[in-house]
Amino acid sequence: MSAFSASPVTLFLLVVILLTSGYTLFFDRSLMDRLAFRPYLVLRHRQYARLITAGFVHVSGAHLLFNTITLYFFGRPMEYVLGPGSFLVLYFGSELAAHGLSLALHRRSVTYAAVGASGAISGVLFGYCLFAPLQPISIFFVPIGIPAALFAVGYVVVSMYAMRRSHGGAGGGIAHEAHLGGALGGLILTILLEPRAVEVFLQQLGIL
Repeated sequence: MSAFSASPVTLFLLVVILLTSGYTLFFDRSLMDRLAFRPYLVLRHRQYARLITAGFVHVSGAHLLFNTITLYFFGRPMEYVLGPGSFLVLYFGSELAAHGLSLALHRRSVTYAAVGASGAISGVLFGYCLFAPLQPISIFFVPIGIPAALFAVGYVVVSMYAMRRSHGGAGGGIAHEAHLGGALGGLILTILLEPRAVEVFLQQLGIL
């Protein structure tokens, strides 16, 4: 009960993502296409719900596992700091920022499609870095951790590299540019929701 009371939004999102993605992967693959982010359908047919629904389905079990583990470890402390309501704004605001960038880059593509919660989670991750940039982060339970800020930067660099490699295609169904858009959105939203984040960040770095 304590976990649910401390981070109800994070745990609710995890349950919905796991159930929706699991059902899609194991029972009804066609649901992925119906929920995927497709700029052509968003702009030409006003299917705006795809800006949100794409974050609840994933292309594979590994994709799902990586995103849910990241959300579990970073979502809970961010929800604790911001509160459930503001955390919800951060999460979905970051997803909209992520898909906004993807929309701008692929607005003329008829075939582009992407799924996954990566954009929203990138925003949560970068928001976390404002409060704990030097906190050691262990990847997949490896005991040797790296600073959260370095992990976040590496996360975006890899995503930008993947963007270049995808040559404007679907990138295997994962919107790599969404990581960058979500990260920028997450930083801005975290500062707007909790202005002291900048002061905390500078203090953590020893600047203040």
